[in-house]
Amino acid sequence: MASKIKYYGLATPNGQKVSVALEEMDLEYEPHIINIMKNEQFTPEFIAINPNSKIPAIVDPNGPDGKEFNCMESGAILLYLADKTGKFLSHDPRLKWETIQWVMFQMGGIGPMFGQFGHFFKYAKDKCQDPYPVERYTTEVKRLLGVLEKRLEGRDFIIDDGYSIADMAIFPWVGCVETGYQGGEKLGLKNFPKVMAWKNRCLERPKTAKAMTVCSLH
Repeated sequence: MASKIKYYGLATPNGQKVSVALEEMDLEYEPHIINIMKNEQFTPEFIAINPNSKIPAIVDPNGPDGKEFNCMESGAILLYLADKTGKFLSHDPRLKWETIQWVMFQMGGIGPMFGQFGHFFKYAKDKCQDPYPVERYTTEVKRLLGVLEKRLEGRDFIIDDGYSIADMAIFPWVGCVETGYQGGEKLGLKNFPKVMAWKNRCLERPKTAKAMTVCSLH
């Protein structure tokens, strides 16, 4: 019987969340690159796994009922893997729900807003001359970074009992706006020292660092 989880993704922030979880939770998995630049997410084979045609996705041959289980949406995958392994999601009810709140904060705020910033700041420069989109998303990204900066006062990680799926969900996006989108100066990342120190702290974990290049095209 197959035992390895099949992971379909790319080394983007949403993909890195899942590869980090798989590595940190010591799960056996097979990485499969889905090259979104070649529209591989729209193939019938991938749509059968994720009908929304988005990365990442996993196929667990040993799902909750012992049968194969497909899971889409990066936040849902983090919660699924944490539940499956009992790792990186506190068993204390208060801390558990704090963690889930911060995962949702990433899903509803950090991901969409950081992604739109990157699109207009880096990729749509020649397509949109109107400064409004860049300024709008710059303002919102700074606001969200401010929320993180305040949360990290007196904390090494997002949740008080240590590294969790909340950190895994959020820190890849901070790294992306800094290096992927090259938005450090525009966003004034130096004005968020706690956030940047926390991001580096996450990357100091060997398994997390290893996971960042899983399914990389380079």
